[in-house]
Amino acid sequence: MAELPIVELPPARCSGRFTISTLLGTEEGGRGPYAPAEGSGCDSTQPTQLSGSTLCTRTFGYNTVDVVPAYDHYANSKGVVDTRKGRPSLADLHSILKEGPRRRKRDNPTEEAPGEPGTDPAPEPVRFGWVKGVMIRCMLNIWGVILYLRLPWITAQAGIALTWLIILMSVTVTTITGLSISAISTNGKVKSGGTYFLISRSLGPELGGSIGLIFAFANAVAVAMHTVGFAETVRDLLQEHNSLIVDPTNDIRIIGVVTVTVLLGISLAGMEWEAKVTLTSATHLFPWVDKSPKCFSSASSPADIFAQNFVPNWRGPEGSFFSLFSIFFPSATGILAGANISGDLKVRLITEPAFLRDEALFFLGLLFSSSACVVRDASGSLNDSVALGSPGCEGLACAFGWNFTACAQRQSCRYGLSNYYQVMSMVSGFGPLITAGIFGATLSSALACLVSAPKVFQCLCRDQLYPLIGFFGKGYGRNSEPIRGYMLTYVIAVGFILIAELNAIAPIISNFFLCSYALINFSCFHASITNSPGWRPSFRYYSKWAALFGAAISVVIMFLLTWWAALIAFGIVIFLLGYVLYKKPDVNWGSSMQASSYNMALNYSVGLSEVDEHIKNYRPQCLVLTGPPSFRPALVDFVGTFTKNLSLMLCGNVLIGPRKQKMPESRLMADGHTKWLMKRKIKAFYTDVVAENLRSGVQMLIQAAGLGKMRPNILVLGYKRNCATQHETATVNLILLPPSSDAFDFKYGVCLIRMKEGLNVSRVLQAHGKLDPTTLASAQQASTIFQSEQGKKTIDIYWLFDDGGLTLLIPYLLGRKKRWGKCKIRVFVGGQINRMDEERKVIVSLLSKFRLGFHEVHILPDINEKPRPEHIKRFDDLIAPFRLNDGFKDVAMVNEMRQGCPWKISDEEVDKNRVKSLRQVRLNEILLDYSRDAALIAITPPVGRKGCPSSLYMAWLETLSQDLRPPIILIRGNQENVLTFYCQ
Repeated sequence: MAELPIVELPPARCSGRFTISTLLGTEEGGRGPYAPAEGSGCDSTQPTQLSGSTLCTRTFGYNTVDVVPAYDHYANSKGVVDTRKGRPSLADLHSILKEGPRRRKRDNPTEEAPGEPGTDPAPEPVRFGWVKGVMIRCMLNIWGVILYLRLPWITAQAGIALTWLIILMSVTVTTITGLSISAISTNGKVKSGGTYFLISRSLGPELGGSIGLIFAFANAVAVAMHTVGFAETVRDLLQEHNSLIVDPTNDIRIIGVVTVTVLLGISLAGMEWEAKVTLTSATHLFPWVDKSPKCFSSASSPADIFAQNFVPNWRGPEGSFFSLFSIFFPSATGILAGANISGDLKVRLITEPAFLRDEALFFLGLLFSSSACVVRDASGSLNDSVALGSPGCEGLACAFGWNFTACAQRQSCRYGLSNYYQVMSMVSGFGPLITAGIFGATLSSALACLVSAPKVFQCLCRDQLYPLIGFFGKGYGRNSEPIRGYMLTYVIAVGFILIAELNAIAPIISNFFLCSYALINFSCFHASITNSPGWRPSFRYYSKWAALFGAAISVVIMFLLTWWAALIAFGIVIFLLGYVLYKKPDVNWGSSMQASSYNMALNYSVGLSEVDEHIKNYRPQCLVLTGPPSFRPALVDFVGTFTKNLSLMLCGNVLIGPRKQKMPESRLMADGHTKWLMKRKIKAFYTDVVAENLRSGVQMLIQAAGLGKMRPNILVLGYKRNCATQHETATVNLILLPPSSDAFDFKYGVCLIRMKEGLNVSRVLQAHGKLDPTTLASAQQASTIFQSEQGKKTIDIYWLFDDGGLTLLIPYLLGRKKRWGKCKIRVFVGGQINRMDEERKVIVSLLSKFRLGFHEVHILPDINEKPRPEHIKRFDDLIAPFRLNDGFKDVAMVNEMRQGCPWKISDEEVDKNRVKSLRQVRLNEILLDYSRDAALIAITPPVGRKGCPSSLYMAWLETLSQDLRPPIILIRGNQENVLTFYCQ
């Protein structure tokens, strides 16, 4: 802890620094316990000037820059803390303290604190508590249209036993999903966006985007379902009074469209109006159910009716267990009604597990009351009463004095559990109360879904995961109402209202809701198994195995309901998932998908350590000395071409200078370099080191780069222009030239690339001001030759020395890529003119065993011929500035002459290496003759022996590769095999 000298300070309230008795803060936007009080705070003490902010200097009775924990320090989910809010930076604690002038608010009269006179506070959005925001919404959606209008009919079809099973299955799925939602909602502060927000932030944008669209669409269709239920009830009332508008089907359409239009108007009026209407509707939800006899039932013998209705009696196209389940299931989906308006709640509890228990008990109790007093078929006509024991009467109703045999046989009865959807009103002691309950439940549920769908869709649109939907993300008013989303939901709802058949709409909703529930439960399970420290739900009833079971059973039920609809739903999910995976949106929510990627990478990396190395599994893993990658794009593109989806690529940068000076630059620029690589679609890592000189920095990278078996084995660097005349700053000599052959000492192969136009484009970037980290990633990407189609050119390999096969492997991998696929690969080897055919056959046979697909081999019999005189003179002129010209001087004098200039070349060294020097001159002539129009030249470079001056070695490389138009890569392996023709 950085301490300051103790000074006498006047009494003051330095918020956040005197005590740690209270560590929890208020909600965002509120005033935390460490927020400075008006008229007191840090300005009342002797301040210090740190990081541009004024900090208090007193904690626990002594002066220090450190502060105690506070809510505001952690309010930013990305981990970036504003030092002005209290927590000092690491630099503040570590650097030398500088005192600055005192600054008070009165020094600047135009500056006013929030909440002081003269400022207009932003209007507070409408927030709902647990009752209005969660409980009532869940109740209204659960006790809605299916309960009142379809539960008796489902009982007539499936029987009481199977209907109980349908209810229990539905409640099981929703219970598990409710527990998962509760776990996610207690894993962090929940904002607007409902289920989509929860899933996308916990699992990631991939599945989050899919479930967001599906869930929003399901809620939009649910608007139509509830509205059709209301319209159906109104239609039945009109039909009983012979007052139909047009006909039974079109009346549902007319009433439904008018109703949803009115609901749209209420939604557009704002959340407060919507809540008032919903609360008003809730007062009609508790009818008194009277089991008195109604026309065709008998309270004295409910057991007989119950026994008859206990077994199934399938009728019509919907007469199957899973068809009825698909119709009933939407009534159980109300558990997420509170979650859908998560941004408008005051509380974190967005689902209540107790609802699920009460839901099951309520359904079972209501089912018993209706099924024990109503028979399946009844005509509703008083003329069908008969005396007990009359002949020709069939069915249970005969025992109660009713003969419904005729209509039952013709299946033309208008009443009874199997035929009349308004049974709830008939069994009630006061039917209009049930009708009012139906009106309230259906309208409030439709209104809740009409609000939920746009809220979820708005959050998805704002995240911009998919194209062409950003238009619907705009919000209006203090609650940021998604008015455009309301209009879209209205259009979808009207489209499904025109179907005018509740039994056809409900299965559609069931399919999409089950798909959503499967994803919700799977996301929780996935978040649990990743062992991410960020997954810390405080909901104690959550179990990852229950979540997995919920996901599995949801998928199974989907396919049992309608297999082709399940395939369509999952096809949509896979398409949306694939799109997000392909586009890779620029979002970072710390999701479990990211944690899972880390776990997989860690497990596989550790697992690789147990795998024995084998030639067949060799991969060229490259450490590329790019410096800043954007400075040498051609070098990056070249290596990225053959390592993409195949092997490791590390872009290394050596920052030369004092550590304290270069470390801030390293931290500042690293993220920009990584983003530049991602934008260029190069699959590579960036790493840098700070060193006193280039050689020590390269040594650090060679030794420390990589992890386990994921370590580089090839060092790639660019050829520096005029490096033969700039020996002091050249890097190639320390790579290939003993005693500084660092790459070979660590068993690295080496790849040196030279291009006629050069590799370094930093001057161009500097001229355009493209070097700061915010503009680096967005800078215009310079195009290179390795990004273009090469056509039907050639890749020429000069395999002059056997280095283990690396000279062959790199061009082979390059030729497998699409841009180089049309190029013909030619192999050139040295040989004797009188044995050309034999030597060609030997090389062709060897290449065929390597299975590389190279068939064209050229023997170079004239490789040992003397080069042209003008080219020899050019080489002599190149090394002339570095010669000692020692003549016949003795060894002691020569050593004294070279002491200050170790790169100088003695006459003895020139003569001793004369043959090798002429070889490089001759090779350059051969390259110009045979490969002038090639797309790429790969050649094995020479290796300098100990004692060889660096300037002479650099002259060899310069001579070998000069005047060549195509790119040339000088590849030298580490003399260990990278190719094999054995099967084991």
